[in-house]
Parts: sequence; C-alpha cells; structure tokens
Amino acid sequence: MKAEVRKKHIRNFDEQLWRPGQFNGNHSVLELGTGTGLFLAYLLAKGITRFSGVDGDPLVKDHMPETIAEKVTIGDIWDVLEASSERFDRIVMLDVFEHFSYFEGHRLLTVLKERLTEGGKIILRVPNAASPFGLQYQYNDLTHKAVYGPGSIEHLAHAAALKVERRLSARRGNRFKRAVEDLVLGILDRVLTEPPPLWGANMIVVLSAK
Repeated sequence: MKAEVRKKHIRNFDEQLWRPGQFNGNHSVLELGTGTGLFLAYLLAKGITRFSGVDGDPLVKDHMPETIAEKVTIGDIWDVLEASSERFDRIVMLDVFEHFSYFEGHRLLTVLKERLTEGGKIILRVPNAASPFGLQYQYNDLTHKAVYGPGSIEHLAHAAALKVERRLSARRGNRFKRAVEDLVLGILDRVLTEPPPLWGANMIVVLSAK
C-alpha cells in the first residue's frame, strides 16, 4: 500500500511541524529517515516540490508513489551527506535522532548546520524522556541510543552551536480527548511539586544556527 496523506495527517503535521517550523511553499526540504514517505507526501500536498529524502531501507520505496520515490536516496545518512554540499531551508528528522548516540548526535547536528541556508531550521521529533508518558516510546525500542528531555536536547544543541527556537509536545488524539487531557494535566501542574516542563510523550524541537 502506498503512503496516503489523509486529513488527520495534514492536521497533525500542520500543528507539529509546519507552523512551529515556519514552513512555506517555496522552501527546500530534506528529510532524513523517510520511512514510507508519509511526510514527503504531506509536503507535496502542501505545494512543496523542492524536497528530497534519505533512508537506509530500499524496501521503503515500495510504499511511495513514483513522484516521491524518485527523490529519495537509499543509503547511509553519513555517506549521503558527505557526497553532497546542497543546502536546505528545512531539515527534518521524525523519530530518527534518538537512534544516534550523543556523540553521533552532536556530529550530525554540526554537519546539518552546514547544510542549512540562511535562516534555515532543523526540526526533530524525539521521545520526551522528561515525561512519564514518553518512556514507552523511548524504551520499547532497543535501537534507541540516546535519551532526551527538553533540557538535554538544548545542551546538545548548544554544543553544536545551534539554538533551540521552540520545544513543544507532539500531541495526538481527537479534540475531546485532548480537552480532557488539558484539564487533567492542568490540575497536575498545580498540585505536583515538580511537574515536567513538557507533558507530551514526544516532543518537537526547532533548531537554528546561532
């Protein structure tokens, strides 16, 4: 089955990525770790045509329309980045960055910073280890090499000469569940002595050069 962008995907990506990352239709976008290409299909639906992707699994192209698959390079991320000097307005990693160790993550951010255009941004989605709800995402995958909360991701960004523009919860669910969640978490914020800085199980981090 080919990756298909539905209304719920557009709503989620609009909220989690498009608006926080300040995308526009003229941007050039690189996604590292495309999976089945859902985010790239979303970009196409939003009118962005200057995009490319990298993934290590050749089978992912079986799930992509040809218009997307032809813009995806299969190979090692390091090798692909080393072979090209192209710059991008936005570089996106969704549920990918935590698969690199802290030292690899620092190296990767340093390399990606040099691949940004002026005013460019790096957008990450990672499990939020500062939240009790994020632990299921972090520790149910043995391939995760690093653990991040809002503070530690800022420390790593600073070491790579990047600044954190935004950190926010990557929220899911329908309006009713989210309204109830807002109520419950609002109460917890008031009664707990040390509530987490972000409650979301996953967090979005927007980075830019200092």
